[in-house]
Amino acid sequence: MSPAEEEKSLPLPERWPRASKFALSACAAAVAELVTFPLDLTKTRLQVQGEAAVHRNGAAASQAVPYRGMLRTAAGIVQEEGLLKLWQGATPAVYRHIVYSGVRMVAYEHIRESVLGRSEDKSFPFWKAVVGGMSAGAIGQFFASPTDLVKVQMQMEGKRKLEGKPLRFRGVHHAFMKILSEGGIRGLWAGWVPNVQRAALVNMGDLTTYDSVKHFLLLNTPLVDNSLTHSVASCCSGLVAAVLGTPADVVKTRIMNQPRDKQGRGLLYKSSMDCLIQTVQGEGFMSLYKGFIPTWMRMAPWSLVFWLTYEQIRRICGVSSF
Repeated sequence: MSPAEEEKSLPLPERWPRASKFALSACAAAVAELVTFPLDLTKTRLQVQGEAAVHRNGAAASQAVPYRGMLRTAAGIVQEEGLLKLWQGATPAVYRHIVYSGVRMVAYEHIRESVLGRSEDKSFPFWKAVVGGMSAGAIGQFFASPTDLVKVQMQMEGKRKLEGKPLRFRGVHHAFMKILSEGGIRGLWAGWVPNVQRAALVNMGDLTTYDSVKHFLLLNTPLVDNSLTHSVASCCSGLVAAVLGTPADVVKTRIMNQPRDKQGRGLLYKSSMDCLIQTVQGEGFMSLYKGFIPTWMRMAPWSLVFWLTYEQIRRICGVSSF
């Protein structure tokens, strides 16, 4: 058998390992995103309520949405806009995770196996996991930033309708084209800096924590590489990711949701640091943790669904465990 024929006879994951891992992680992420998306919508609505910069720039006080908790916000969306509105913006969110999760998972494994490398005992030192997680998250989020921008802006359409404002978008394609026409290519990457910062922090919590906890359990406890170990590691990663990522998520959401001029420049905030300062000065430090409960309640099940699905898909397709 010639080398070419021998290569063709290999299973798909062995012929194209990175492409296969990209596809598997994208599938797992799409499942997790659809299951937990209503919590993401609730979190986004909570994060823009009471935005101080909006009121300083002339928004009518009568249009301010009262502060509500997670459950009341979700119930209000169902009562005022309809049940299906809990999935408003889900399409660009799935697009985003196909790109984001696919790139970050492939990048992390490449960094772990080829760039930084494991120790002689096959362990991956914690500091290397931190560097790998933050780098992989930043790379994945940069590529996925345009889809994240569309997702955030479409999630706010229901709120605009209730405030009597005209809707900005008719769908995902229209949103992409309108943002492109108004702000150019630069407009599609509006808010990419806080977006990447948040992704780096979240993945330091998610990828780093999952990888470190999983292999710690395998090396130091009687647990084996099964769904129980994956569940424990994913619960830990979801909590750490929420604690580290919520402040950056608040800043990212506000920058991406602000109105823009024809050059794609924001009218409320000059930069992510300016948004951070205005938010703390106008609303207090704890405003950076607006939406923390739904963020955590979303990240925990998202992480659980994603990692369990991803590990099982890898096993079924003959790919080694993460």
